Amino acid sequence: MKKNILLIFGGRSSEHEVSCMSAANIADCIDRELYNIVPVGITKEGRWLLCDSLEDIRSGKWSDSETEAVLSPDTTKKELIVTDKEKGVSRIPVDVAFPALHGKNGEDGTIQGLFELAEIPYVGCGVLASAVSMDKIYTKIIVKELGIRQADFVAVYAHELSDCEAVADKVEKKHGKYPVFIKPSNAGSSCGVSKAENRQELIEGLKNAAKYDRKILVEEMIYGREIECAAFGDGQDGTVVSGVGEILSAGQFYDYDSKYNNPESRTVTDPELPEGAVETVRDYAKRIFNGVSGYGLSRVDFFVKDDGEVVFNEINTLPGFTAISMYPMLWEARGISKKELVQKLIDSAFARYDLK
Repeated sequence: MKKNILLIFGGRSSEHEVSCMSAANIADCIDRELYNIVPVGITKEGRWLLCDSLEDIRSGKWSDSETEAVLSPDTTKKELIVTDKEKGVSRIPVDVAFPALHGKNGEDGTIQGLFELAEIPYVGCGVLASAVSMDKIYTKIIVKELGIRQADFVAVYAHELSDCEAVADKVEKKHGKYPVFIKPSNAGSSCGVSKAENRQELIEGLKNAAKYDRKILVEEMIYGREIECAAFGDGQDGTVVSGVGEILSAGQFYDYDSKYNNPESRTVTDPELPEGAVETVRDYAKRIFNGVSGYGLSRVDFFVKDDGEVVFNEINTLPGFTAISMYPMLWEARGISKKELVQKLIDSAFARYDLK
């Protein structure tokens, strides 16, 4: 008997459109002989809608649906509650969930908490790993304990911006020189990230980042190549990592526009790196994934300097699954197709609950 797999996408984050692209690609890779796909999109306003067809995900027509569908947190039910104006209320059993939600409310532990309440197997990291990995400041605290080199930073809170000059003094005292990078602590896909070459740009960047989160980090500039590694597993001895990939950004840095809107940006698998750097990246990726109690999948990002030093950048617990996303590309470079990868991820969701 086929199982029902709930594919959730969209959401209220700044990565709404990317989430839809990921969901469409994931749907193409799910084995229809094993699963009935139940696609549910969350609009930018927060409405949960049952899609009329999978084709509507790619076209965007899903947001015109008038059929509401919300996941019940009732452990004894494990179902979607569907409300249709003409047909009334019905229920769809859910066997497993595959979230394709990026950014806030998708990979920060919130939707994972709902799955946990309902005791529904789900793809990806759990509540704790999702929350601490989404928050760059807390990720840095964990990575520091692991003894892994990372960019030095200053934490700034939005309420401090009532005295921007004092904040700038604090940053300049810590870092000593420009440029610096400003990042919201809790935001995905480089949204709100900027580079400051002087005090005025620093203040402007802090104000912009504060639109996305009340916690902001200001990092030292690391001069190096942007390298990524994919992790898969149980966050323990069963974790495996891919080879490495390199980001060749068309912009000054790999911001949201460079990732998704600039065709000049490219990704390369198995780039030539200084001796020993590839194995260091792979070792660090595994240690960091395990260190945050990762599960299922994550992409771990680094800088590799000209002298071969590896510097941790960030971890993404629900990486993109678009046509240009690095996570599936890295596994394809190791002979694992997107369809095989999706099935492995679904299998891992059941394994978490010791289900067959």
